[in-house]
Amino acid sequence: MNYFNYFTEIEDAFVRRRGKHLLLSPLDWSLIETWKQIGIPLHVVLRGIERAFDSWEARPRKRTVKSLLYCQEEVEAQFAEWNEARVGRANEDQAATEKEELLPFSRASILEHLKQAKVALLKTFEQRKIEGNEDDITEALQRSAALLQELLVDFSESAEPEARRLEDSLTGLERLLSDALWTVVPETQLKLLRREVVEQLRPYRTHMEKAVYQQTLDNLLLKRLREDFAVPRLSLFYL
Repeated sequence: MNYFNYFTEIEDAFVRRRGKHLLLSPLDWSLIETWKQIGIPLHVVLRGIERAFDSWEARPRKRTVKSLLYCQEEVEAQFAEWNEARVGRANEDQAATEKEELLPFSRASILEHLKQAKVALLKTFEQRKIEGNEDDITEALQRSAALLQELLVDFSESAEPEARRLEDSLTGLERLLSDALWTVVPETQLKLLRREVVEQLRPYRTHMEKAVYQQTLDNLLLKRLREDFAVPRLSLFYL
């Protein structure tokens, strides 16, 4: 991950989770430079940002998040955990083995899932490039594949692999891809898909609360978009 991409990926993640466009301040850029200088991997920073905003959304405040400094504590906490997992505990092989046994799936099956997801992302990316599609989803596919490779290497080399941290990172990548899908789908296609999904849910609508119905509709619509654009699911739930 080159110097420029490190900064832009972090800025994009922060702006995307904040929900409203807000340029980073010189102080924010200085903070990113500090993270890079001390060696915090990009995927660790992105996971910290995702965790920080998840926490904020779980307990909404009246004041909005205006600076990347809000995420600093979580990013550095994630880095500390990452370092601990990489180093492991010397001469405590049994403890490391027990840690791996707590994974919901074997390390080998998780790594294979990540490899297949990366192949699928690159396949769709290459097809869109051949077709001349230079848009947000094409860019998001390439970026996600690169970040997925970092996660794959990190998980394979970790002395104490942690599925929850990996899942948090995968959720962030899925959010990146989903947001890109909404921006590129043609309006006519979106209207057609929405009508089909509404019809599919018609028998159940009277039995669902409004919020639940809307969330279900959005989830099904996004599912159809992923299928139409050949965007794979990354979550370990789909392993």
